[in-house]
Amino acid sequence: MHQLTIAEAQTKVDEWIKTIGVRYFNELTNLGILMEEVGELSRLMVRKYGEQSFKESDKGKEISDEMADLLWVLICLANQTGVDLNEALQKNIEKKTLRDLDRHRKNEKL
Repeated sequence: MHQLTIAEAQTKVDEWIKTIGVRYFNELTNLGILMEEVGELSRLMVRKYGEQSFKESDKGKEISDEMADLLWVLICLANQTGVDLNEALQKNIEKKTLRDLDRHRKNEKL
């Protein structure tokens, strides 16, 4: 299986939306969907790694699929708002590196 770059993922999602999905949901709808997907991922994470037990409705659901759903909607929002996620992530890494260069090493809790 070909490893997708972030740019390729943005293009593939855009192509899928325009050919199969008909059109993008509006930005606020997608924001709501993003929050739903975060909740679904959270539900599985707290059941697998936390104290809650699994329910019948959780069976067959995979954390990887929930993460992919979340990523899909985030990519949709990036496409709709003109965000190049590759560039944004690179800038974010640089920001965190400059800001937190010694912060975590000096954190006694870590």
